[in-house]
Order: sequence, then structure tokens, then C-alpha cells
Amino acid sequence: MTYYHQELLRIKNHCYGNERQLRAVIKTRHFIDHNYDQAINLDLLSGTNHTSKYHLLRLFKRYYGQTPLQYLTGKRLIRARYLLKQGRTVTETCFEVGFESLASFSLLFRNRFGVNPAKFKKEQFSISMGSGVC
Repeated sequence: MTYYHQELLRIKNHCYGNERQLRAVIKTRHFIDHNYDQAINLDLLSGTNHTSKYHLLRLFKRYYGQTPLQYLTGKRLIRARYLLKQGRTVTETCFEVGFESLASFSLLFRNRFGVNPAKFKKEQFSISMGSGVC
């Protein structure tokens, strides 16, 4: 076994030592990916994995570098941007992706993309009109 191979195994065991934990975190991410438009909270996520919510929070952050709520919010915002590009209204988009408040949606969208959703949609419309695509 080469030194390189030994180092890879050492790193793998250090970062991904517990296969059950890794499966729980991946299952959580897949759950969020497929249910981002639903009301999701840490209690629900921990219940689907039969683990403590605090333990799940630590594991998710360890493997993905963000909390499940941060991941969920990011997923919703990316989908919202896509829907706005497709011509959906800001209100439709907000509720379709799972936000409960138009104000919080607008604030989070602006913080993430640097422009509020209404202005983003308007800019997208201008771009599509400028390129001759209706």
C-alpha cells in the first residue's frame, strides 16, 4: 500500500468514519431536496432519521458546512430564482417554494442575490425582451 493510499484511507476514516451517521445526513439532504416546498423543521428532520435533532444539526454542519435550515433556505432561493426567470409572480414564487412570509422571502432573496425579487424579475424580463425572446 502506497503512502498516498494510506493517507486517503486515514482522511476517509477521519471525515467519514461512521457510515450510519453519513447515511443519516445524506438522507436528510435528500429529504430537503425533495420536500423543500413543505414546512420543514429540525424536529421533522430528526424524526425521519430517528436521531436527536441536536446531533443531526452537528452532523449536517460537519459534512455540508451549513445547518439544515441554511441548506433548505438556499435550496428554496435557487428554485425561486428559476421560477422568477420563468415569469412567475413574486407572490406565487414565494409561497410555491415554501416561504411563509413575503417580507422574509424578499429580504433573504436580496441578501443572497443582491437585488429584491421584483427587481430581479423585471431585469430578467428586460434581458429577454432585449434579446428578442418573448
